[in-house]
Amino acid sequence: MNINVRQAALADLDAVVPLFDGYRQFYGKSSDHAAARSFLLERFNHGESVVFIAECAETPVGFTQLYPSFSSASLARVFILNDLFVQEEARRSGAASALLKAAASYARTMGAVRLSLNTEISNEAAQRLYEARGWKRDHQFHTYHQALTG
Repeated sequence: MNINVRQAALADLDAVVPLFDGYRQFYGKSSDHAAARSFLLERFNHGESVVFIAECAETPVGFTQLYPSFSSASLARVFILNDLFVQEEARRSGAASALLKAAASYARTMGAVRLSLNTEISNEAAQRLYEARGWKRDHQFHTYHQALTG
């Protein structure tokens, strides 16, 4: 499979929506194309994220979304790789690796000192991919969350 990865633009919104919706379903959320489209449109319109799309023969097969942030301790830019998804039929095609490579290249170009991500403890396939691509599991910090709704 020949995979091409490029930064998505607003014109790619309708191509990214089903991938983003598939990502959300992978994590147990109900399908909602309208909400997915609205959410992504807000990110594009406000420059709040950077999206890369993976295509095979010009057909979208995966995406990743980066959110910019900063490290106060490092006094530098960092990016959070918040979303990474490849359609099931395109898995093991190199699409995820290509998306990770594009994200890292972009972050370096923007002067970032770190690219971070989280994945479910049970997502062992993703963990194997990340570790094979040089990502290191954090053994220094624990992640905590506080729900602000409900």
